[in-house]
Amino acid sequence: MNAKDSKKKSGTDWDFLRADSDDGIAFSDIPKLGPEFWNKAAVRMPERKDSLTLRIDHDVLQWFRRLGSGYQTRMNAVLRAYMRAAKQA
Repeated sequence: MNAKDSKKKSGTDWDFLRADSDDGIAFSDIPKLGPEFWNKAAVRMPERKDSLTLRIDHDVLQWFRRLGSGYQTRMNAVLRAYMRAAKQA
């Protein structure tokens, strides 16, 4: 999917970015990436996520939601941490 296919309106000011130049960017703390870096580079696709219906206690869900956007990602991280801990036990 590219930006033109998205149904959400971008909050980015594209006209401003197009008009801006890279002249003001300080590259002094950014290492140059030569051909050897790009020769080893590989495309990594994110893992597929499955959609499911899951019954969660109301108070638990509300607690995660109060943490703000990304609460489902945080819930997934908690489950992943539990999974990894259980594998080590």
